[in-house]
Amino acid sequence: MKNLATALVKAQKAFGPALKTSTNPHFKSRYADLAACVEAVIDALNDNGIALIQKNYDCTNGVMIETMFIHESGEMLECGILHVPANKQDAQGYGSALTYARRYSLMAACGIAPEDDDGNTAVRKTTVDENALVDHLAAIEASTDQDGLKNAYKAAYAACNGNPDWQKKVIAAKDKVKAKL
Repeated sequence: MKNLATALVKAQKAFGPALKTSTNPHFKSRYADLAACVEAVIDALNDNGIALIQKNYDCTNGVMIETMFIHESGEMLECGILHVPANKQDAQGYGSALTYARRYSLMAACGIAPEDDDGNTAVRKTTVDENALVDHLAAIEASTDQDGLKNAYKAAYAACNGNPDWQKKVIAAKDKVKAKL
C-alpha cells in the first residue's frame, strides 16, 4: 500500500472544493451534485496514478456502492460499502438512490465536503476585487496545460471570496479552457 498511500496524500493536496452548483427544487437549496464531486477529485487522482472505481452490489431494496482506488502499481484500496434505500421501487427511485450513494461514498472516501454555503457564507465577506478577478480570468484563459489551468482556477476561485456570481464566471472560464485542452 506504500505507492497508493503516497499517491493519495499527493492527490488530496490537490483536491478542489465540491461546488454546490445544483438546486434541489423541493427544498430550494443548493447542493454539490455527483459531477461536482467527481470534478473536485478526478484530475488530482488521475495525475497521481490513481483510478477511481465505484462498484455496485446487488441489493433488493436500494443500492450498495463501494468506492475503490486502484493505483497504477496494482495496489488497491476498498473504502467500504454504503447502502442507500430506494424511496420508490422503480427506475427513478433506484437511479436517485444510486446517484446519492455514489456522491456520498465518493465524498467520504476522498475526505471532501461540499463548499460551505450555510453559516460561514453569512459572515464571509462577499466583496471582491473585480480588477483582480479579471486578471485571474485572463490567467485561466491563457492556460496551456492542465496544471496551469488547475493553479489559475484555484487562485481565481479563492479570489471570488464566496461571491456566487463570480464563482460561476470562474467555473465557466475553467470549463471552456478545459474543453480545449
